[in-house]
Amino acid sequence: MSDSKNVHDEVAGFLNDNPPASDDDDFDLLLDNFIAKQMEDAQDNINDAEELRQQNLEEVISEDDDEYAANLATEEKQLFNAYKSFAGAIIACSLAAKLEAPVFSFEAQDIYPRFRPNRINNLNQDILTGWHILLAAQPVRLSSLPPNPSDEQILNFAEKTTDENLQAALISYVEVLIELDGCEIAYNMRKAKAKKRKIERQIIEEHNQRKERMQKYIAAIEAKKFPIDAERLVNNYFKTARKDPEGAQKILETNPATYAPIQVDKIQPRFFGMIKPKPEDGIRVNKEIGDFFKKFKK
Repeated sequence: MSDSKNVHDEVAGFLNDNPPASDDDDFDLLLDNFIAKQMEDAQDNINDAEELRQQNLEEVISEDDDEYAANLATEEKQLFNAYKSFAGAIIACSLAAKLEAPVFSFEAQDIYPRFRPNRINNLNQDILTGWHILLAAQPVRLSSLPPNPSDEQILNFAEKTTDENLQAALISYVEVLIELDGCEIAYNMRKAKAKKRKIERQIIEEHNQRKERMQKYIAAIEAKKFPIDAERLVNNYFKTARKDPEGAQKILETNPATYAPIQVDKIQPRFFGMIKPKPEDGIRVNKEIGDFFKKFKK
């Protein structure tokens, strides 16, 4: 379940009975419980800064925004702009109702360079604070809002209200939820990409390590000048080892000719060339190669 839905559920919880603005104890308990909920810290192996530089940030940032806001990626920028609209509308509502204006804590830095679920506690707290102000400023109007309202119901209610500040607050609240979902979708996509890239790197590393080992085996066979096709032997051995490592190793040490035939015609003649190699010599060489691999350091 997304964080946007979590905070919406919390909002819906204290909209159900439309509690009076003076019920500070209930709200404080609700807020404390909400802040206490911690999102699991997910690993995001994507290089956020590099990805950010590659994005085409088309939206123009005003000179009033700080450096972090000016360099947010598209999804995060849209979320931050929706939040600013919500915060501004809440402050306007509080001033119109002659209530103390809230001090909000969410900043662009909280989602820079990219959104992560465990870094939006300030945003969620500000949303709940904003709803507290709305209930205190507009208790009569909000009493007609349906229990557990959906986004669509909130927007329909906003269209019918005559209070422009309340209308702006409700609309921007829904926008915040929508942009939160967008940020979470983008986050999950980056997370999936990171996992995919990690797997790809592992496959490439394993492939390179396997090639290095194969070359080591081939070089060792050729250095001993064994009368056997070293490349064929090693390729067949490694192919078998993928499915049955222990069985493949046993064959390599006891009967390596299974992977490539002994080339009897390449066995060196004995006694100064007087005794030509025979098929029986192939058995001897096969054993010599097996004994060699029993001692071979991988």
